[in-house]
Amino acid sequence: MFVSDFPGFISSCKMDKIYSRHAVLESLRANRRKFHRLLVADGVKDAPVIREIVNLAGKRGLAVSAIRREMLDENAQGVTLEASAFPLCDLSDILAKAQSKNEPPLILMLDAVQDVHNFGNLIRTAEAVGAHGLVIGQHRSVGVTPAVVNASSGAVEHMLVAQVVNLARAVDELKQAEVWVAALAGDDPRAQEIYRVNLKGALALIVGSEGEGVSRLLRDKSDFVLRLPMRGQVASLNASVAGAVAIYEALRQRG
Repeated sequence: MFVSDFPGFISSCKMDKIYSRHAVLESLRANRRKFHRLLVADGVKDAPVIREIVNLAGKRGLAVSAIRREMLDENAQGVTLEASAFPLCDLSDILAKAQSKNEPPLILMLDAVQDVHNFGNLIRTAEAVGAHGLVIGQHRSVGVTPAVVNASSGAVEHMLVAQVVNLARAVDELKQAEVWVAALAGDDPRAQEIYRVNLKGALALIVGSEGEGVSRLLRDKSDFVLRLPMRGQVASLNASVAGAVAIYEALRQRG
């Protein structure tokens, strides 16, 4: 049921305001957060995706409030979902998910990725290939913010994400769990061309930021370093593109 121009849109309690249609829809589909309100701008209720969102909100028992468009963020596409913070997990939960599916773990690790769009695109690719989870650091890295949810088109709502204090320790933990760790760093002298490396087994792929790449410590801790073949004049690829190529090669080898 719609409540016209619900007062107090800016809530004093801390919560995420998820915006854009696909991000809101996937959050409701995943149903992993606690939802508070769905805000829908006047004049957009008849759009098919908005109808789907409103119907799903009803199934979740969620209050739906009509609101003036100017009260929503300009990037909201006429809809905003007030929800609890993104539910982070432990690294052990990601390993357990792979075990429950009887699959060798496929994990994406991001080292100091701060660009929201690169982060979102990498998440979207990881979800598309069926990766079991994502590992990020607490420092020098963007978290799972509403902007990241939007950039991933809501894909992150279906992903397990572990945020760790120390990525190097997470690498050690993965090795103890018999997961091979590979760093994507084409400028490293030890780098092997990705198509010549066996990626079929349990694998954690580390992708670094566009500016600095994967840190020296994580490269040294990795079991091997990967590079993508470059035949043109440009020396490197965007981090999200390079990561996507690498993770799809792992999927291809798994058959």
